[in-house]
Amino acid sequence: MRALDDRIALLRETNATLEAMAQALFKSWFVDFDPVHANTGTQTATLPPELQTLFPATFTASPQGPVPEGWAWGTIADAVETVGGATPDTKNDEFWNPAEVAWTSPKDLSGLNTPVLLDTERKVSEKGLAKISSGLLPTGSLLMSSRAPIGYLAIAQIPLAINQGYIAMPPGGRLPPLYMLFWCRQNMEVIKNRANGSTFMEISKKAFRPIELVLPPVEVIEAFVNVAQPLFDRLVENEKQAQTLATLRDTLLPRLISGQLRLPEAEAQLTEVV
Repeated sequence: MRALDDRIALLRETNATLEAMAQALFKSWFVDFDPVHANTGTQTATLPPELQTLFPATFTASPQGPVPEGWAWGTIADAVETVGGATPDTKNDEFWNPAEVAWTSPKDLSGLNTPVLLDTERKVSEKGLAKISSGLLPTGSLLMSSRAPIGYLAIAQIPLAINQGYIAMPPGGRLPPLYMLFWCRQNMEVIKNRANGSTFMEISKKAFRPIELVLPPVEVIEAFVNVAQPLFDRLVENEKQAQTLATLRDTLLPRLISGQLRLPEAEAQLTEVV
């Protein structure tokens, strides 16, 4: 079992590094504007020339301070679609059986080691899905918990429906979900400051959509995704493997303890996957 635990730990340490690399890249390009400073001559250029030329050499004023010349300024509503969800009546069995469609609540995100949602604890029927106005969201949608607590983040790796505890951002907007994942991480305090509530704090779509943000040119966003997406894809594959190994460990251990499985047999199964 130690070999499994060590392999899982290594995969998740690697994922933490991959996520930190992508977040650092986001901060450098879209918060600190390092490539622009390099073009002004105040910093050393670190990007390949073909990327460096995508950035201007001057800044302009914006509502929140200087931004690169030529970059637009707008709101969340200008950049992405934002949708909420619902919970079909839990007392109506036909909304939940047969369990056909993945349906998520923020509970699914609470124990994640990486911002990747591979599966959901519960599923709804097609009749249950019909009760959720946002319907079935596509793979690649960014999920952000909007209450209890605010700020869990994950990109869905499967089509799914959501409950009312989320604001979801499907693909197709001006700013892609991968960009918005790191934007939300960078600006979570801004998001939380827009929340209100008497029982628990919640940010509504109405409060989320007017938040202002810089809108980089399409070619800069594409360049960021071209660099960050391979890091994220590797993170997804690592998390899939870690979950597979964790499931195997949790299956083998009780059988070893009960004597149903002998150690040599367990070690043979581990050799096949580790």
